[in-house]
Amino acid sequence: MVDTRRRLLWHGLFLLLLGLCTGLIEQQFSNPRMGLAAHLEGVMNGILLLAIGSVWTEIQLSPRKKTIAYWGVLYGTYANWGVTTLAAILGTTAMSPFTGAGQAAKPWQENLVTAGFASVGVAIIVAALLLLWGLRQLPPTR
Repeated sequence: MVDTRRRLLWHGLFLLLLGLCTGLIEQQFSNPRMGLAAHLEGVMNGILLLAIGSVWTEIQLSPRKKTIAYWGVLYGTYANWGVTTLAAILGTTAMSPFTGAGQAAKPWQENLVTAGFASVGVAIIVAALLLLWGLRQLPPTR
């Protein structure tokens, strides 16, 4: 369990670093506004992983549910940064009309980014619900 906690903390710092590095090159993307969003997603999702890692030992779930939550948050956070970065590279607008204003991408690119964001949403919501359930107040033991 401590190993999993440390891995979450490591991934949190690594994703934070990816977000910071993305910020250094955001003006090089096809859509710099989405590049800024990718930078922020990396930083915020890295901090989210650090927070989850910090409370990991407090989460009371079955081993199977805890594994689903672990992989859900890892997939959700990395894929959120990755799909947002891909959207910045491709200049897609379907899932981000404000940051994609004035951009145009091929339909297959829009569909790829849309599917990516949809999968991120499902993964992170399922993981968040599991983590919330695992942090519920348990009755005191006698």
